[in-house]
Amino acid sequence: MGRVWAEQFPAARRMFDAADEALGFSLSDLCFGDSEDIHRTDIAQPAILTTSAAILSVLVEEEGLDLAAAPFTAGLSLGEYTALWVAGSLGFADAVRLVRLRGEAMQAAGERTPSSMTSLIGASREQAETLAAIGRATGRICSVANLNAPGQVVVSGELVALDAVEAAAKEHGVRRAVRLTVAGGFHSECMRPAAERLKTALASVEFRRPRIPFASNVTGTAVEDPHSIRAHLADQVCAPVLWEASMRHALERGHRTFIEPGPGTVLGGLMRKIDPAAAVRSVAEPADLVRG
Repeated sequence: MGRVWAEQFPAARRMFDAADEALGFSLSDLCFGDSEDIHRTDIAQPAILTTSAAILSVLVEEEGLDLAAAPFTAGLSLGEYTALWVAGSLGFADAVRLVRLRGEAMQAAGERTPSSMTSLIGASREQAETLAAIGRATGRICSVANLNAPGQVVVSGELVALDAVEAAAKEHGVRRAVRLTVAGGFHSECMRPAAERLKTALASVEFRRPRIPFASNVTGTAVEDPHSIRAHLADQVCAPVLWEASMRHALERGHRTFIEPGPGTVLGGLMRKIDPAAAVRSVAEPADLVRG
């Protein structure tokens, strides 16, 4: 992950070096090698953040992208930390250390409470809430976790509850229920121990007022107050991700062009479902750069 960027662009290499220094171990080696550890959430989270920051740094150096002049920023789940770095609210070293701890805490919570997530393809929020209630009827944790786009809703919870959700999905009009390969029931009460651990860590980190509007996953709207941002980052571990609401908030403010930096093009696909007329430029590989 990110190896080709670091090999070709000094700006990207500097971001990986900064991550290595902040973490006290070589995240670069894990990203660039063949280790299976990259799939662990405590490694994957800082790796994704660093790769996204590396790509943005290349865009600044190679294309003259002015991050300070960006009119809006948002990130999905751990992507919020990249967005806050772009907005000048959070330093990069603090961001990478926080997502490392966040990943460790979420991994531990998932091991403590066997849990997962299920994507409900074609479901509305109402259908997802009904199915989550069916999951809770088992006596286990289950709730709506991600409202990503029309027809792209995810529920999260303990395994027994998700079994019940998946068994009932078709009779409630859901086209398909797909169990996700994740380390636990993210964005649900399964993650409460992780949220408490992250809250403690966040209290010792400096947050500044964003220099550009930043949309929170928890509210789906722009948040400016540093204390509120800190609180929402802790809450977000257990709360639903309001990604569709965040993007509609951006669209309502007149923003029609978006850049998605990082591994993959998932967010571009979600935006096509939210508003097909919006323009999304996904930058995942050096071939995606605009050359001279």
